[in-house]
Amino acid sequence: MRHCPRGLRRGVTAITSRALAGVAQWTERLFLLPASLALEVSVGKAATIYAVNGTEVLLPCTFSSCFGFHNLAFSWSYNSSDAFRVLISGTVKNEKSDPRLHLRNDDRITLEGSTKEKMNNLSILLRDLDFGDTGRYTCHVRNPKEKDLLEEVDNTLTLIILSVVGGVVGLVVLILLIKKLVTFILKKTQEKKKECLVSSSGNDNTENGLQGSKAEEKAPSKA
Repeated sequence: MRHCPRGLRRGVTAITSRALAGVAQWTERLFLLPASLALEVSVGKAATIYAVNGTEVLLPCTFSSCFGFHNLAFSWSYNSSDAFRVLISGTVKNEKSDPRLHLRNDDRITLEGSTKEKMNNLSILLRDLDFGDTGRYTCHVRNPKEKDLLEEVDNTLTLIILSVVGGVVGLVVLILLIKKLVTFILKKTQEKKKECLVSSSGNDNTENGLQGSKAEEKAPSKA
């Protein structure tokens, strides 16, 4: 039987940005932070999520409650060094209802989860990823039926966005050039070996011919 904690549970998602030298690859970091009042909120079990720039990624958020819920409020917010905004927010009437959205500030975001049949899923899908999406993403959940006692838990999730546009093409071209160069060198080496063999064979035949002529010249004098 699961122990039902009370109070605020927060999870932290670490995200880093780094450049991969030589292949023109870049990474972005998105921080996922679950926060709730008297609920257990999770941003998933995976330690790291990889996504490619220009594609889409699912930002997971699920919750569980010991006492059920009524008029549950939820939202996703974005926070970076120079900006903060609420991306999406809504409410869920009860366990038999789907989430109802009241606000959506980004057309690229859709709510993918469902709260029916005890799924309690408030995950969102973020499309057309770019470098401007780097920052902190927090899933907020509040259940009025439960008390606001503070308790913290650390759920860490790392989302790394890789941009390999142009980098992959450059890498393929580099590999093909190296392959062509190696093939050229091997071909030249084989040709040199053949020339050496032909030259060596010609010298042997010449020496044998000279020795045969000398032997024929000495034969009459013996008679």
